[in-house]
Amino acid sequence: MIIVMQPGAPELEIERISDELRTWGLHPEKIVGQYKVVIGLVGETAGLQPERIQELSPWIEEVVRVEQPFKRASREFRHGQPSDIAIDTPNGTVVFGEAQPLVVVAGPCSVENEEMIVETALRVKAAGAKFLRGGAYKPRTSPYAFQGHGESALELLAAARAASGLGIITEVMDTADIDKIAQVADVLQVGARNMQNFALLKKIGAQNKPVLLKRGMSATIEEWLMAAEYILAGGNPNVILCERGIRTFDTRYTRNTLDLSVIPVLRKLTHLPIMIDPSHGTGKSEYVPAMAMAAVAAGTDALMIEVHPNPAKALSDGPQSLTPERFDRLMREELAVIAQAVGRWPQVAVGV
Repeated sequence: MIIVMQPGAPELEIERISDELRTWGLHPEKIVGQYKVVIGLVGETAGLQPERIQELSPWIEEVVRVEQPFKRASREFRHGQPSDIAIDTPNGTVVFGEAQPLVVVAGPCSVENEEMIVETALRVKAAGAKFLRGGAYKPRTSPYAFQGHGESALELLAAARAASGLGIITEVMDTADIDKIAQVADVLQVGARNMQNFALLKKIGAQNKPVLLKRGMSATIEEWLMAAEYILAGGNPNVILCERGIRTFDTRYTRNTLDLSVIPVLRKLTHLPIMIDPSHGTGKSEYVPAMAMAAVAAGTDALMIEVHPNPAKALSDGPQSLTPERFDRLMREELAVIAQAVGRWPQVAVGV
């Protein structure tokens, strides 16, 4: 349930209403929009009549029930207004959001060594990326596949951040690793295999670093949004949703099926920013540029693209990784055209 305040509602009146609602056993959350303030109510509201709340103040414009099971993640909870997530990096503040310039995240699947990760960071930054992705801990289907270098790779990510000024996005697999990863990463990633690891979602929701939540390989959109709800309910409002392809009947020609229809669907359902990962979504580097352009045309807020200086020798996911040269061409000659056409390209020159 949400309470929409009239424009110009006094702050003292908003606080008075919130205090009163707390005595009812509810948890009011103030959301400041461009023109209005909305109070989101979390708790047992099923038997509560909107008229009773309306009587609390003449400054209340309307009271609306949130019908979706994902309350905080629903677009209704913010009265139709999208969320912007601002993240400070050494190169400045980067904002993910529906009305913001496209944000590109790039880098290798795994952190292999310092020379490789620093070189990649510098190359993708020069092409226009704002964040470096790289796995220190890697969940793999096979127990014999490369699992990442673990804690030592965090030091290499820190070195790449210092050298390039890029923000860092890396995956958390275990609740025990959250604090040490948060010391290095600007955004904590929950991977597809952990999308419904509810103990991890609760813990990661209790810390204050932004979270990138990837869609599970066989997850419905509602299950994905309910996973986001766990993080939001834990107190962390900064969640970015990442579509990375889902498992379907055809695995011969692509690794997964990239579901670009989630972009308009999520726009209707949630206020959270959207990212598309065409690398995992296709599994083949030759298809990544086309799907990246399609995602931008469809309205994504961000892209995550795997880039490796020598994909043939990559320890993981080489076949879906672009070379730095191909990534540079994608950014300058292809994505720039599409993003400019839809009004999502940064105004500053790429590489500056």
